[in-house]
Amino acid sequence: MKLRILRTLYGLAFILNMYISYASGKDELRPPNIVWITSEDNSKHYMKLFDKNGVETPNIRSMANHGLLFTKCFSNAPVCSVARSTLISGIYSPRAGSQYHRKLKKVPMPENVQMFPAYLREAGYYTTNNSKEDYNFFKPHGVWDESSKNASYRNRKGEQPFFHVINIGTTHESSLHFGKDEMANPTKNDPARLSVQPNHPDSNVFKYTNARYRDNIVTMDGQVGEVMHQLKEDGLLANTFVFYFGDHGGVLPGSKGYLYETGLHVPLVVYIPEMYKQLVDATMGSRVDGFVSFIDFAPTVLHLAGVPIPESMDGKPFLGPKVKAEELAQRDETYGYADRFDEKYDMVRSFRKGRFKYIRSYQPFNFDGLMNNYRYLQLAYREWADLYRAGKLNDVQARFFQSRKPELLYDIESDPYETQDLSQNPEYSDILVEMRNGLRSWTANMPDLSFFPEHYLIGHAFDNPVSFGKENKYKIRKYIETADLALLDFGTAEKGLIKSLRATDPWERYWGLIACSTFGARARSVTSLVKTISQNESEKPINRVRAAEFLGLIRAENPIPLMTNALYETKDGAEALLILNAMVLMKDGQGYSNISLSTNKLDEEVKENDEVKRRLAYLVQN
Repeated sequence: MKLRILRTLYGLAFILNMYISYASGKDELRPPNIVWITSEDNSKHYMKLFDKNGVETPNIRSMANHGLLFTKCFSNAPVCSVARSTLISGIYSPRAGSQYHRKLKKVPMPENVQMFPAYLREAGYYTTNNSKEDYNFFKPHGVWDESSKNASYRNRKGEQPFFHVINIGTTHESSLHFGKDEMANPTKNDPARLSVQPNHPDSNVFKYTNARYRDNIVTMDGQVGEVMHQLKEDGLLANTFVFYFGDHGGVLPGSKGYLYETGLHVPLVVYIPEMYKQLVDATMGSRVDGFVSFIDFAPTVLHLAGVPIPESMDGKPFLGPKVKAEELAQRDETYGYADRFDEKYDMVRSFRKGRFKYIRSYQPFNFDGLMNNYRYLQLAYREWADLYRAGKLNDVQARFFQSRKPELLYDIESDPYETQDLSQNPEYSDILVEMRNGLRSWTANMPDLSFFPEHYLIGHAFDNPVSFGKENKYKIRKYIETADLALLDFGTAEKGLIKSLRATDPWERYWGLIACSTFGARARSVTSLVKTISQNESEKPINRVRAAEFLGLIRAENPIPLMTNALYETKDGAEALLILNAMVLMKDGQGYSNISLSTNKLDEEVKENDEVKRRLAYLVQN
């Protein structure tokens, strides 16, 4: 309480000082207004302002001419709720428990940290959001003065400074849920003149989807222009910072929901008002190549507003007093995370440093194209899968439907669409080790809560995720070590794997089993031990499923009966969803198609889980 009072007094004193200075003729000290214009599902790759294969966006370009264009801005997550949870908190989601999309249970904000607009309100700002929130946190009282489709900065009192968020949904994924009959409708962008990404089929469906998506981006740019026009008409452009950015990557197949650059690398332009040029150590109209990420946005807004930044936030400001251009240009690191998206489970982390990108798949047998109902509402996704099943894709295009390597390394400058993996190239061995160690250190020090399965976190951690992480930091480090056995050759890893499978800690056994599945047939020597777990594990039934998964992957045993029994046994909807994910993998990835399920045998709570319903519908109907 004392901290909150001090923060409020500090903010009010800061603003009062600005008003006194303004009244004295020192316009540059007037409290800044700040506006966020967020467009849904846009990576930087489809705007000519950022990429040669993009479309013209004259309104966003005009903002850049009067501000700064950030060439290296990254969402830390490739999907809305996780990305927005990072934005509103300034905290890495796997540390805070907000990493799953859609949330099965909301989590509280970490102790001593508020959603950042609350700090602005305490300092005298008028805060409005129009209107998407989509947080995985419980929203405390006092974050917004108004959050609705009617929210407007115009409702503030007099010259009160404001922070206003505008969400544009024109480019959302759902805009590409069209059928083949709609392809008769012409697009403004000529499909024949657009280059299809090298990992995509060069088909009419993909060309049309590319064109239609770019049409939406042009429309979105016009909406950005309308916001800027309104600010100008209201006489506010002289003292208002305006941020335009995408809320995560784009929606062409393999982008949204994936840690590739098209899922994470977003456009960012910041309009700099005349009254505040002195707060920005850069020439207006210039490009900034230093790395910024969504964890940095909350600290940046607070810093511009003169509000102290909570120590618990993970990011740091990239604009404002004492942020020097030279230091900003040296920033060259960003991290990404991908866990469950709707009903599809995975666990992938990424680390980009300069031109190199490292992707660590902790469950690489969960191939990218594993069924996700919402993704496959898009015609291009469905065609991509059909062409794969028909054997009509080249090696690069087919990878989306095949097991991944546990670690991948790319040179983004020479390979922007991540098609040439360098992890096995001896020339890059030192870089691989550096990137591996960098990501390992980040996950361990966070610590990354996803090394416990979601259903366990819901039951044991989500009342206070950060505290749980601190209490279990040593265990998480051990699970990371166990998972990383999969990065060794099997001969070197075998002894450690056997030790993990015999460990007293059930989650060490859990990660030992996952590491075995990553090795696949190379780990046949532990088959007998894994079979024992599949039959006798009683402490954590999910370990029987993980054991069955390994047996199915190496063709030692049909895993479906074991998984089905575990599904009928569980009373936890989140655990049931994880089991069903394994069953879908066995069906679509391994050909175990004889799956018969009786919903009458499921626990009532399990049957009420919406994500479970989607998985069940898919398995039963297909």
